[in-house]
This record gives sequence, C-alpha cells and structure tokens, in this order.
Amino acid sequence: MRGGGGEVRRWLDPRYLWRRAMHNLPAKVLALLVAVTLWVVATSDRRANVEQGFDVPVTVSDTTGGRGEGTRAVSGLTPATVRVTLSGRRERLQELTGDDVRAVVDVTGVPEGSFTLPVTVESPSGTSLREQRPRRVQGFVDTRLGRTLPVTLSVATPPETSVPRYSVTPDEATVRGPGRVVREVARLVSTPLSLAPGDEREAALIALDAEGQPVPGVTTSPASVTVRRLDTGELPVKAVRVVLNDPPPGLRVTSVSVQPSSVRLIAAPELLSRLREVTGVVTYREGTYTAPVTLRVPAGAQALETVNVRLTVERRPTTTPPDDDSSPGPQTGTSGP
Repeated sequence: MRGGGGEVRRWLDPRYLWRRAMHNLPAKVLALLVAVTLWVVATSDRRANVEQGFDVPVTVSDTTGGRGEGTRAVSGLTPATVRVTLSGRRERLQELTGDDVRAVVDVTGVPEGSFTLPVTVESPSGTSLREQRPRRVQGFVDTRLGRTLPVTLSVATPPETSVPRYSVTPDEATVRGPGRVVREVARLVSTPLSLAPGDEREAALIALDAEGQPVPGVTTSPASVTVRRLDTGELPVKAVRVVLNDPPPGLRVTSVSVQPSSVRLIAAPELLSRLREVTGVVTYREGTYTAPVTLRVPAGAQALETVNVRLTVERRPTTTPPDDDSSPGPQTGTSGP
C-alpha cells in the first residue's frame, strides 16, 4: 500500500510529469504527426464534397383559383426530365436517386394554352444545387376531360377448331386527361390475352387513336377489365375453301379477291370429314365493285364468317359471224353452144 501511494504522489509531481513528457520528445512528436497524416489521408474522400448528376422528372403544380389538382391538366411537357447536378458528401449522394430530387414547374394562374416556364429544383438536405439543364420547360395547359367508351376485347387468334366466347367486365371505361389529348382517343382496347376454356384474367386497358397508335398522357378508370372465356372446349369446326359460281356467258372476270378465302363451318364430324370446299354465289355485273357472297352450305352445317368479294367484270366482246356467200355471183362471160 505504501509503495502504491508513493507512485501516485510521484505522478502528481509537476517536475516528474515534465521529465516524462520531455523524454524521447522528438520520437513522440514524429509519431503524432504520422498518425494525424494517416487519418487525414484515410478520411479525405469522406470529408470532401463531390458532384453527381441526376435525371429528375418534372412535376406540375397548379392551384389556380384555389381549385387544386384535377380541374386542369398539363400535356406535352418538353422536356419531361431535367439534368440536375448536386454537390455534397460522397456517402450522402450515393444514397440518392432521381426520385429523391424535386423539380417543379408551377402553372398556377397560367391561362389555358402553351407556356414556357422556369423549373424550380428542390435539393435534398445535405446537398446543394450546382447546375440544372434546362432551366425552363414548355407545355400546354388544358381543361381535364373525361369520356366513357366501350371496351374492345383483344385476344390471341384461336385455333380453327374452336369457337371461343368471352365476357368483359366492365364493358366500358372512362378515359381522362387533357382535353386535346382525350379527344384523340378513338377506342379502348384490352391487352391481348390467350385464355383456356373457363379461364379468367385481368387485362389492362390501352387508349388508341384512329390509326391504332397508343395515346400517351391519359388514364383509364378502371385501369383494367376482367376477361373470362365462357366456352368449355373445342367444337366440331373445319375451315374450307370458298369457290365462286361462274359468271354468265356474256361476262368475264378479270380480277377477283375473296375475303376471307376460307370459312369455318360447324357441323357433325362425319359431315365435316367429307367437305373440302363450299360454293359461294355472287351476282355478276359489269364494272369494279364489292359484293356479298351467299354461301351454299350443306344441310346441318353453319358458316361462322360472312364473305365478300372484290370483282372487276368486263363484257365479253361479241364476234360477228362471217357472211354466208352461197348465192351465185354475176356472170362475167357467155356460154358457148
């Protein structure tokens, strides 16, 4: 105990502490400098600010007249994203994506029509905005409209030996969006499905224009429909060729296009096994025209398609019969005795 107390008193003596501190002082200072240098080098990347670019989608803010979102719509936003460069600590920037940065164009009070407005970028905490390209975007402010259209079913082509039947629920939907865009929608089509008998699946709706191209910038309500295949299996069906009746003797066909060129018939299997073609009757007349074809199907069979034909018919040229020169001609001489 006595020895321990003496050790403590020695460390409390300022002269003893000074001698200990000055003992090997150059080596101690050098070791401290080396340690500080290593720490600075090892942590320099973490302490230094770096820059990183993000592609940020532009969002629209509109509180015109206090009505808030939903009464007006913006379409044709160009560009739809801006390139934003942020500065900050490396570890902070590595945590971010383009969705964490807000780029807002405020169209509050902007009259309906085209506009060019600045984009305000809101950088996340711990970062600062260094660059933004472009600073302004263009677009079109319009009234938000809604239209209700019937749903057109789209399914994969069934085998020729089946006649599938489907139900669609609901059979109509509402398309909403900017007025000038909604007016381009000609029909709502379900995404193509291939269903087995009795199957039921969800199919998303696609808005198409008059040329059959998708119309962007609109939403549908509901976004999908339920498609169910009602039939239970295959039916006795066979596709046979359509053969037209011959034109009358005074006419000839120079061009013919039968659509479709074959039809599917439903009948008993033994009857279908004997059928190779079906006769189509069309009324011929001179000119180029499209006419319906009446199918002459055997008793007990039924055609599943209607047939039309595109014809070009000409009148056959009439041939003049040769003159009958059987009567004696005039005498050019006299007979002798």
